[in-house]
Amino acid sequence: MVALLAAAALAAGMPATTAVPPPEPAIFVVRDDDTTVYLFGTFHALDGDPQWFDRGVRDAFEVSDELVLETLLPEGPGPVAVGRPGLPVRASSVTPSASFLASTRMAIDAGQSKGMRVDKGADVILRHTAEAEGKQVEGLETLEFQLNMFNRMPPAAPPKRAGSPKPGTPVGELPMQSLSREMAEMQSAWKRGDQSVFVRMLHELENGSPDTYRMMFTERNARWADWIAARMQTPGTVFVAVGAGHLAGKDSVLVRLAEKHISSQRIY
Repeated sequence: MVALLAAAALAAGMPATTAVPPPEPAIFVVRDDDTTVYLFGTFHALDGDPQWFDRGVRDAFEVSDELVLETLLPEGPGPVAVGRPGLPVRASSVTPSASFLASTRMAIDAGQSKGMRVDKGADVILRHTAEAEGKQVEGLETLEFQLNMFNRMPPAAPPKRAGSPKPGTPVGELPMQSLSREMAEMQSAWKRGDQSVFVRMLHELENGSPDTYRMMFTERNARWADWIAARMQTPGTVFVAVGAGHLAGKDSVLVRLAEKHISSQRIY
């Protein structure tokens, strides 16, 4: 007994060596002899807690020569240079569908009720950090392309009546409250690197609107995989940051790369 107590006291006085580091967002890598491409799935609106940009994510970002985002959104007034070089247009010259705008507005409002804002999102933080450090920043798509894509999307399904709540919704919870809760749950899953929530979201989107799923994910993921495959021919280290949903599921960028015999590895 004395020996057990002594061992316990000794252990209590020693620094912990087996502490498990907190989970972090998922990040993947593809590489060859002279090129490394990190693939990071972002969350576009966050609550401002900076812990996600630490350890593995920060390490990969700092060793990268350039940052590649889905698109470079304008951050000030005036014309936005999108489309072919030399042909600037204003973002307002292409108007997304009312259905898309309504859905986006609702999601933004739901996230804001939980303290989540686009200007705190991973994409914005990464861009500002890269620009401050003098890294090259570019986009996979033009803003004009994205707005045209949203404009071509089929109308969203009408919301269900109050008497037909989504399965799993607490009794008496209003639609906006339900969406706010789901946004918070998705953010939490993203922070701990849980891809399953995005796989489920993609499955629901494909079942509910196959055309929207195809336009937003299947087609774009294939194009982005083509871009990465081509970029692998140029030496260097690149940090590619796209929405987390693009790195999950059966049609992900990672799957499209594997079809090109380019293997990826999850490093965090």
